[in-house]
Amino acid sequence: MRSLLQLAILFCLGVVLYGCQETGSSSLTAAPAQDPYSGSAERPEYVLVIHGGAGTILKENMTDERAAAITAAMNAAMDAGEAVLKAGGSSADAVEKTIWVLEDSPYFNSGRGAVFTNAGINELDASFMTGEDQMAGAVGGITNLKHPISAARAVMEKSEHVLLTGKGAEEFAAGQGLEVVDPSYFFTQERYDALQRALKGEKVEQEKIDVDKKHGTVGCVALDKNGNLAAGTSTGGMTNKRFNRLGDSPIIGAGTYANNATCAVSCTGWGEFFIRYAVAYDVHARMAYADATLKEAADAVIHNTLVEKGGTGGLIALDAQGNVAMPFNTPGMYRGYLKAGGEREIKFYEE
Repeated sequence: MRSLLQLAILFCLGVVLYGCQETGSSSLTAAPAQDPYSGSAERPEYVLVIHGGAGTILKENMTDERAAAITAAMNAAMDAGEAVLKAGGSSADAVEKTIWVLEDSPYFNSGRGAVFTNAGINELDASFMTGEDQMAGAVGGITNLKHPISAARAVMEKSEHVLLTGKGAEEFAAGQGLEVVDPSYFFTQERYDALQRALKGEKVEQEKIDVDKKHGTVGCVALDKNGNLAAGTSTGGMTNKRFNRLGDSPIIGAGTYANNATCAVSCTGWGEFFIRYAVAYDVHARMAYADATLKEAADAVIHNTLVEKGGTGGLIALDAQGNVAMPFNTPGMYRGYLKAGGEREIKFYEE
């Protein structure tokens, strides 16, 4: 007669074998389609995500020619960043090179396409952060640097400070050998006309004049082959802004954040709200302290926290596993991502 112990062992073996059979049969069914924003079971070699601003971006206000031009600019920006990542370069280099292309384009509110202040000048802001060490740098209110994102990176790498503004930031950047241009370089007729309408008290709609008064920043987050994250954001701020106003873009934790343990984030929207609610950092904090996924954290901040307080905008985010999030609470946001292996997507509207 078998002992109770032997019977128990036989019973457990039967349960295990039955479970293996069940697992084997289910594995024959087709795997569910991957959510393009949720990454894959294995971390991609590299990932890059960009945005070109959020706001009233509507199909009815967009010509085919303009859509094609914006798409081409975004693809060129992603190509520049991917070239760095594919060659084994750092996420920081990829973010900088990507944003250079966006800053050179008149279609985005940063660098060449920056909006005008009430005084009729262009005041540019940018920030940079690396996830490996949480080092950060930012500049605000600069008027003569071709690539503000490079100035932000220089502050991070070449100074003991985090945020420099105005003439001091310009002096520091010039001393680092960054390209200085005459302020007239930033003049575009569309942005100037937008200022004139704003001065007359007319409502400024984003796609009718390319940029809403509060929206239209560019940003990039990247994950490199070494598993390091980086984030950068660059903007011209608000049309008709006064008193040297700064939004969230040059504020670490509000417009930009990166930490290898959680995510890299770049924001675009009504800066005052992003500052008040530390939007970029909040995505990180929800992941770090509440064990939220990237998507859960990003969605909660954009669709709950901001909406409840009346804030509008969006963000792009990327975690250390290559998962992507691009939520926004406006009619549209210029956004795109690519992953090693050829996966790529660019979108404008709410879908």
